[in-house]
Amino acid sequence: MIQRFIELGEGYGDIYELCELAKVNKERIHQAFIFSSIKENITYFSIAIALKPVNTANFFPIYICREGIVEAQNEPKRLAIFKETLDELAIQPIKVDIKHSSVYVDVNLYYQYIIGILRLNNLIPPLQ
Repeated sequence: MIQRFIELGEGYGDIYELCELAKVNKERIHQAFIFSSIKENITYFSIAIALKPVNTANFFPIYICREGIVEAQNEPKRLAIFKETLDELAIQPIKVDIKHSSVYVDVNLYYQYIIGILRLNNLIPPLQ
């Protein structure tokens, strides 16, 4: 099974697009994630949804808005929008602490690292 991250942007429009993907694909959602990472003592959040493969396709997409949400005293609006959408869909996101993407030379290595963490914790299916 091919498990691949599909990166959306960091802005409000991208968050709304991710939320709309979740609503349209409600039956396909395998899991939703809120990743947190720290860089220079600032916490950043990434939000993602993993979708089950369609029919016999061997493709397991994980749509992500990477590190565009910065922790603040009040909950960031973009994170609140994502959580509200998941509440409407009765989906509980899984929170995972990970390394910041700046630790990796290439973003593909970063995504392989996250896929490894998700597989090891049985949050996404193993390779078949």
